Amino acid sequence: MSENAVTGGGGQDWARWHEYYDDPASGLSQRLNLVQGQLGLAISAAPAGPVSLLSLCAGQGRDVLGVLPDHPRRDDVAAVLVELDPANAASARDRAGQAGLASVEVRTADAGQAANYADAFPADVLLLCGIFGNVSATDIHRTVRAAAAMCKEGGTVLWTRHRGAPDFTGQIRAWFAEAGFAELAFEAPPEHVYISLGANRLDRAGPEARVPAGRLFTFRAG
Repeated sequence: MSENAVTGGGGQDWARWHEYYDDPASGLSQRLNLVQGQLGLAISAAPAGPVSLLSLCAGQGRDVLGVLPDHPRRDDVAAVLVELDPANAASARDRAGQAGLASVEVRTADAGQAANYADAFPADVLLLCGIFGNVSATDIHRTVRAAAAMCKEGGTVLWTRHRGAPDFTGQIRAWFAEAGFAELAFEAPPEHVYISLGANRLDRAGPEARVPAGRLFTFRAG
């Protein structure tokens, strides 16, 4: 079961999948609100001066582009959004342009290949939203370890994962702790098992903190 279950859809048409964001009652819309809330806090908590932000599998960028335009530190933030689907990437570029966010770069590229954005880390804020419900446990573990190398010390990572049986979020939280992250928040609305959001701060990078030369993760079908 993938994180696309928050919509109740099959998740094959990624552009159409984003239409559920427009329904305030949808699980996807509720998840977006949680991500945006934690993202605003993460940007505010970044050290004074420039703030680097990296979002993988960014989709249409609704999380980042829903926060930056009105954030007090919008001019501090330089963001790289990585999205493979050309239509969604184009939509994100349009949204950034309409908001006057010249420091937001949208790359049409495979986020599963870290070489496509190696110049953008380590980042103050790293978004791994919509990934962990679509990849294998091995890929999740690899990505968590890599996150410790993709974040600056004191940087924040945001991640999402459904809690459908078997609930794997406890293991993911433990892996973040092992990788040197302190948990800032874990939001899991009891009324919706397909929504959970973790926010973690990198306190110390562990010995396995590295970005693999090969693939970081591969999306599973369905």
